[in-house]
Amino acid sequence: MWNLLITVNKKLTYAIPAMMVAGFIFGIIVDPSTAGWLKNLIIPLTFLMVYPMMVTLNIQHLKQGMDLRLQSTTQLINFGVIPFIAFFLGKMFFADQPYMALGLLLASLLPTSGMTISWTGFARGNMGAAINMTVIGLTLGSLATPLYVKWLLGAHVEVNLIKVFQQIVYIVFLPMAAGYFTRRQLLKKYGMKSFKEKIAPRFPALSTVGVLGIVFVAMALKADTIIGRPAMLLVIFIPLLLLYGINFAFSTLIGRRFFIRGDGIALVYGTVMRNLSIALAIAINGFGEAGADAALVIALAYIIQVQSAAWYVKFTDKIFGLLPEKA
Repeated sequence: MWNLLITVNKKLTYAIPAMMVAGFIFGIIVDPSTAGWLKNLIIPLTFLMVYPMMVTLNIQHLKQGMDLRLQSTTQLINFGVIPFIAFFLGKMFFADQPYMALGLLLASLLPTSGMTISWTGFARGNMGAAINMTVIGLTLGSLATPLYVKWLLGAHVEVNLIKVFQQIVYIVFLPMAAGYFTRRQLLKKYGMKSFKEKIAPRFPALSTVGVLGIVFVAMALKADTIIGRPAMLLVIFIPLLLLYGINFAFSTLIGRRFFIRGDGIALVYGTVMRNLSIALAIAINGFGEAGADAALVIALAYIIQVQSAAWYVKFTDKIFGLLPEKA
């Protein structure tokens, strides 16, 4: 079983679209009136996604990547540039569908995930910096998201700040704390060597179960809507492609112009990769039935995010140059 989950974790470019199709088919087959229980799965699935990431996260590595110039630039892009691009794209494409615009905004407000670290590693970037970006970005994004939504879309969507903050506590800060303490206990019992070799490799696979589960639920909940308006998928894909395209281009320009190779790569993945699972959980649990529209946008963003991240790795050496050989 573990080998299967680990294999699936390495094949997310195929697993996520497959799970979206499965969720869509399930949503068609099951009577919508009896599928309300699916929403109750979102919080445990999100916990399952965030918790393993924190168990495997070595807090000691934070010191290795604490370049204030790099970290501040990353968060300036994450919270001073990208959300406003998403907001204006939402106004352009979803002027009469505010909850679709909400989905686009949520997809831009929760930067970094375990994928930030993974893809930075695949591209041979600065892993220490990526770990910092993940912790800092996730924390800031969790605190800022309700405020940004209220500020930018409060006139068009109903925002219950207390309810949204409660959801964030349940799906971000509780699993973060639980993961940290679990790591400490496992290290105390098994030691670092055994933990790294036998235990840690299993946790990303558990996280993948959470991600795929959330994608399945999101598609199942919107299956009837998609059947009724299939062209809507194309309408959603266009602003998402623009958002990710602009994000990659802008971050690459800043990374190449102002930072060395490893830091530039970390900056790109630290500003383009979004924690879409948490965004999905907030959309579905924080905004009632209307949040399902936002969830559909976020679910489709998975396809673009994973595929574009994989392709970017292939072109990293051409963009940032070859990794210097050690003397």
